[in-house]
Amino acid sequence: MSNGTNPVRRIRVSLAVFIAGLVASGITAGPLETELGWLVSMLRTPAVMPMAQATGLLSWIEFVYDAVRTTNATYPILAYGTDWLMFAHLAIAVAFVGPWIDPVRNKWVIEFGLIACAAVVPWALVMGGIRGIPLPWRLVDCSFGVFGAVPLAFSIRWIRRLEESIVRV
Repeated sequence: MSNGTNPVRRIRVSLAVFIAGLVASGITAGPLETELGWLVSMLRTPAVMPMAQATGLLSWIEFVYDAVRTTNATYPILAYGTDWLMFAHLAIAVAFVGPWIDPVRNKWVIEFGLIACAAVVPWALVMGGIRGIPLPWRLVDCSFGVFGAVPLAFSIRWIRRLEESIVRV
C-alpha cells in the first residue's frame, strides 16, 4: 500500500470488528428475558426514566419484557428459536475466518456478507411491520445491517487493492 500499512492487517482488523459484532449479537440472543429485565431496571432509574417515558421506550421495553417473560413461562419451547438465532450468528462468524486467513481467495464471503447486510434493511422494515414492531425499533434493527456493512466495505476495498498489487507484481 502507498502509505506503508499492511493491507492484510487492515482487512483482518475490519473482519475482527465484524466477527465480534456477530458473536456479540449472537450471544445476546439467548438470555433475552434476563437482558430485558436488566434493561427495564436501568430505564426505571431516576436519571433515565423521564427520557425513557417521554420517548415511549420504557413502555415498549416493558411490553416486550412482559411478552418474553409470559411466553417463556407458558411456552418455553419458543425460546428455542432464539437459541438457533444465536447459533446462526456464531456459525456465520466462523465463515469469516476464511477471509481472515486468505482474503483474496475468500473475497466471496465478504461479498455474501455485504449482500446479507443490505438485505437486513428491507427484511426489518417489512417483517417488523408485519409483526407490529414500531418503526423506530425497526430502524434500530436496520442499523445492524448498515453498521455491519461498514467494516465489510472497507475489507472488500482493501482486498481489491491487494488483488491489484498482486497482479502488478
